[in-house]
Amino acid sequence: MNSTTSTKNGTWRNWGGTVGIRPAREVTPASVEELAAVVRKAAEDDLRVKAVGTGHSFTSIAATDGVMIRPDLLTGIRAIDRDAMTVTVEAGTPLKRLNVALAREGLSLTNMGDIMEQTVSGATSTGTHGTGRDSGSLAAQIKGLELVTADGSVLTCSPEENPEIFTAARIGLGALGIVTAITFAVEPIFLLTAREEPMPLERVLAEFDQLWAENEHFEFYWFPHTGNTITKRNNRSPGPERPLGQLSGWFEDEFLSNGVFQVANLVGRAVPATIPSIAKIASRALSTRTYTDIPYKVFTSPRRVRFVEMEYAIPRAALVDTLRELKAMVDRSDLRVSFPVEVRTTPADDIPLSTASGRDSAYVAIHMFRGTPYQRYFTAAERIFVAHEGRPHWGKLHTQNADYFAEVYPRFAEFTALRDRLDPHRRFQNDYLRRVLGA
Repeated sequence: MNSTTSTKNGTWRNWGGTVGIRPAREVTPASVEELAAVVRKAAEDDLRVKAVGTGHSFTSIAATDGVMIRPDLLTGIRAIDRDAMTVTVEAGTPLKRLNVALAREGLSLTNMGDIMEQTVSGATSTGTHGTGRDSGSLAAQIKGLELVTADGSVLTCSPEENPEIFTAARIGLGALGIVTAITFAVEPIFLLTAREEPMPLERVLAEFDQLWAENEHFEFYWFPHTGNTITKRNNRSPGPERPLGQLSGWFEDEFLSNGVFQVANLVGRAVPATIPSIAKIASRALSTRTYTDIPYKVFTSPRRVRFVEMEYAIPRAALVDTLRELKAMVDRSDLRVSFPVEVRTTPADDIPLSTASGRDSAYVAIHMFRGTPYQRYFTAAERIFVAHEGRPHWGKLHTQNADYFAEVYPRFAEFTALRDRLDPHRRFQNDYLRRVLGA
């Protein structure tokens, strides 16, 4: 059983605690052939089918009352092609295991998100991304994939084979079939130097275009109720390797970012009036630090404090206005927000349902501590994001539906037409897909 989700008394719950489901049956196939047979049997029994990974989506994108497929046994590297510089990996492989295995082989993904608990198929199917001036989401690094479709067929998809399906299924939301293997582009392992530095929000906004242009990977966290941010710049480095010292790494990543942060959030949840003061202290607790290490040790960090999250992609040019509006909204309200706002970017890509489809994008992610009321904050923020033609992350909370997505995704109809072709009887349908893709 995966450690990030649980099934108790027949009820499966996601990591964020926002979804609980009771599937009719739960299966853990040990091969692609077994999985295809499960799909065919579900069709005979007229049951819907969904694959579920580690449950890191806050939406009900993986929920089903039919057959829930756990990919726990579909793990590991199938093949490494050093001529093509690709790795083919089973869909249930956690990103953490992939990163460690690649490093052992002297290889790395080019870019990645900030956590690595998810399965490769769950992360790519929902559009998981990191930050990058030139390098895009995990799905943008896919060179091929294997898909079990609604009739139990196993399709191999790439730019040369089933190219139309390949294009869309890189971020397929689980609507086109069940991804069973993914081929990623990889490169020889390299070093990144990270510089984390506190900076006033006004300076970050004034210099944002320059900070973005000068760094391969730039992101920042703004602490609501303050004018403070912590910025992070990751750039390739010739070395030498200078990892975080064990003590300083533990103090900032485990003690401050997880231990003390957990306690601060518990205090804030009990006494909301203390949150602005806590935010001021927290935003000053983190100091400047520089370290050099292999990619996954720089891009990712542990996240042990549980939260709920909304994230929207907006045109990169609209970021500064969006942040100013968000800050003004929080400042004039009586909201008490204990989690920092995370800001990242990716370049435009050619994936129909990618949040960066056809446009250079900036991402604004807002969070609330699990168990605190989040609806007012998320509703007010969502109004701002929508005013800038924002596209919500498919695995994070939002209230949009197919009508909205048809407006903000130029290739939306292309995706839904492909879905009609591959899954005419909606074997992979659930309430979430009905809302976001239409019936």
